[in-house]
Amino acid sequence: MASPSNYSTAPVSEFLLICFPNYQSWQHWLSLPLSLLFLLAMGANATLLITIWLEASLHEPMYYLLSLLSLLDIVLCLTVIPKVLAIFWFDLRSISFSACFLQMFIMNSFLPMESCTFMIMAYDRYVAICHPLRYRSIITDQFVAKASVFIFTRNALLTAPIPILTARLHYCGKNVIENCICANLSVSRLSCDNFTLNRIYQFVAGWTLLGSDFILIFLSYTFILRAVLRFKAEGAAVKALSTCGSHFILILFFSTILLVVVLTNVARKRVPMDILILLNVLHHLIPPALNPIVYGVQTKEIKQGIKKLLWRG
Repeated sequence: MASPSNYSTAPVSEFLLICFPNYQSWQHWLSLPLSLLFLLAMGANATLLITIWLEASLHEPMYYLLSLLSLLDIVLCLTVIPKVLAIFWFDLRSISFSACFLQMFIMNSFLPMESCTFMIMAYDRYVAICHPLRYRSIITDQFVAKASVFIFTRNALLTAPIPILTARLHYCGKNVIENCICANLSVSRLSCDNFTLNRIYQFVAGWTLLGSDFILIFLSYTFILRAVLRFKAEGAAVKALSTCGSHFILILFFSTILLVVVLTNVARKRVPMDILILLNVLHHLIPPALNPIVYGVQTKEIKQGIKKLLWRG
């Protein structure tokens, strides 16, 4: 393992990730639960994707959107967790300059991609409940394809400047990142340049993307609730809301964990650095592990599809 270069004038070609600067003994007992959560996330999302692919009755726009969410979860997990586990198990702390900024790009772009996918799924439920007769004509396979292109294009283009701005900084001093991942601010703090523009752009872009998605999600569910309260048929309201249950639970998980991470970073002077690092890692692991399980438990069609898949096996 390369030794840390704390005060070198040579350009930095690689970084060293120090997961828990103050409590490195945490790595030993954290490796097992993180490994189990990682295997759960990979297995559950893979099962969901295979089930939707093989079960013809699940070839519907709503399940295509769920497949997209599972793909995003898998990519996020594979981008972050294997490297974290490699540090825990084999002390492989070094990460190349290019790999670090690739990881940074994926983390910064795929997180708003997930929130954007939740927003499209909320719109899907809005049309299904508020305009049921027009649902088949509005939410089509072409709509899902166009929405997928929009999700990837919008978030990739608007978040790409974050790793680009960080990579253009001059790194001539420390190469030790006090984090398990190549988070933008953790890396840019090592530069010899002023990174105020980088920090401002990440703040504005992040809140613009995530904020606009959550506003549209809130509006969709507001309209859904208003429509449901007008239903007069007995049991119609409960049936309508049950179709939104899984989606609402996933949004709740995603937004709650994201809110905790944001608040703890705002209060970083009062919260130990190691807690912030742990929360950042869990944010890339817990939602991917829970998302397919929640949908598998809450959605009858998916449960039936998984049972058929198991019988075929």
